[in-house]
Amino acid sequence: MAKTIAEGFFNDPRLEKAKKLIQEALTEHQTHINGVKPANPELKESYDTLLKKVAGFRGGALFYNYLGTGIGNGPFVELADGSVKYDFITGIGVHYMGHSHHGVIEAQINGAISNTVMNGHLQQNVDTAQLLEIFSHEACKYGAGIKNVFLSTSGAMANENAFKIIFQRRSPASRFFAFEKCFAGRTLGMAWVTDKAAYRAGLPKTIDVDYIPFYDANNHQGSIDAAVKVMKKYITRFPGHHAGFIMELIQGENGSWVGHTEFFEALIAVCKESNISVMVDEVQTFARTSELFAFQHFKLDKHVDVVTVGKNSQVCATLFTDDHKPKPGLMSQTFTGSAAQIAASHYVISSVVKGGYLGENGKIEKLHNRFKQNLEKISKKNPEKLSGPYGIGAMVAMTVFAGDEPKSKAFTMKLFENGVLSFMASGHPTTRVRFLMPVMATEEKHIDEVCEIIEKTLAEI
Repeated sequence: MAKTIAEGFFNDPRLEKAKKLIQEALTEHQTHINGVKPANPELKESYDTLLKKVAGFRGGALFYNYLGTGIGNGPFVELADGSVKYDFITGIGVHYMGHSHHGVIEAQINGAISNTVMNGHLQQNVDTAQLLEIFSHEACKYGAGIKNVFLSTSGAMANENAFKIIFQRRSPASRFFAFEKCFAGRTLGMAWVTDKAAYRAGLPKTIDVDYIPFYDANNHQGSIDAAVKVMKKYITRFPGHHAGFIMELIQGENGSWVGHTEFFEALIAVCKESNISVMVDEVQTFARTSELFAFQHFKLDKHVDVVTVGKNSQVCATLFTDDHKPKPGLMSQTFTGSAAQIAASHYVISSVVKGGYLGENGKIEKLHNRFKQNLEKISKKNPEKLSGPYGIGAMVAMTVFAGDEPKSKAFTMKLFENGVLSFMASGHPTTRVRFLMPVMATEEKHIDEVCEIIEKTLAEI
C-alpha cells in the first residue's frame, strides 16, 4: 500500500496507460519528420501573416522567420510553414535534448500533473530536493566545495544572485573583474558586466567592472603575463575595491573561444592573494565539455567559490561554498521553475551523467571531433571562405569569409533557408558563426549532413 496519496496517484495504472498512448502517438507522427524539408507553398500566406503579427506585438521582427509547430524529431524541428530544419543552435543552447524527446516529455508529463505549477521559495515539492542533490553531488565530485545550490529562472538571474552573494561576502568592496568581450546577461546589473555597449545604451550605471584580456592560444605565455599585469594594475589603482572575478572559461557570445588551465590558475592566484572571490559563469558551458562542468574540464575544482549554470540544465542555479553563504533576506524568488522544468532538468542532468556523454571518449567529444574534421575538410577546399578554430565540445564555431560581418550574416540567413539553424557571435573585429548541438539527439550522420549543407551554402554566397 502507498505511504502517501501521491504515491498512489503517480503509480496509478491509468496514468501509465495515458502516458503510453501519448508516446505512441508521438512516435507515429515523428516518422514524418526525418530530414530537411522545404516550406509548403500553401502555408506561405498564413505564415507570413503570422510573422508580421508577432513582429507587431513584440516591437520588432524575429531574427529568423522561425515559429515552430510544437513537434520535432531529435535534431529536426518543424516550423509552421511546414518546413523542417536542423536545429543546431537550440534556442541559443537550451534544447540540449533536441525536439520531442520521449524521455523529456515523460518527465514533463510527470511534472505537469503535479499539484504545484510553479515551485518557489515557500512551496517546493520533493522533485526540487532531488534536483538540488544531483547539482550539489556532481559539482563537488572532484573536490570542489560548492555544495550549496540556489535555483532561479534564468541565467542572468543566476548571475545576479552570484554577484549579490560575492558583494555581501566581500563588503564593502564594490568592483568586479571580467574578461573582455564577456557576456553575463541583459538585466540592469548584468548589462554593465557584459562587454558590449549596445546592450546597455541608455541605462544608468550599476556596477564598476574592470576588464581583463582573454586567453590567446597563439600567444600562450604572453597572454598569461599580459592578463596578470592588467589585473595587478587595477588592484593597485583600486586597492581592496574588487569583490570578485566573473570568469567565462569558454567565451560563447564572442564566438566559442577556449581558455587554458594555466591562464586561469595564474589569475586565480592573484584573486586569492587579494581576497577576491572566483566566480565561474557556466550558463552556456554546462554539459558541453568532457566534464559536466567546464571548471572540472579545466581542473579548477578547488579554486572556485561560486558557479552559475543554466540553459542545458533547464532550471538555472547559483552554486556556492559554505563561506559564501548569504545572510537571510539576500536572496528569494516567488518561483524558481515549473514542476515540469524541474522534472525535465533532473532527467537531462541524470542522462548526461550516466549516459556515456562525458569523458575523453564520451559522446560530446566524439560529436565535436566529427564536426571539426568535416569543417577542416571544407576549409581545406575553401580556405578563403571558412577557417577555424572550431571551439570545444558541443560549442562549435567557425569563421566564414574572414569574419566579414555582412557576409557572415548573409551566410547564416542562407544556411537557415537551406535547412540549418546557426547563430552569429561578436562582430568586433571578427564575426563568427556558431553552433550549439542538441547533443542528446545528434548522431554523427546528422553532423555529416549539416556540414554538406554548410559547404553548399558557402558556394551560394
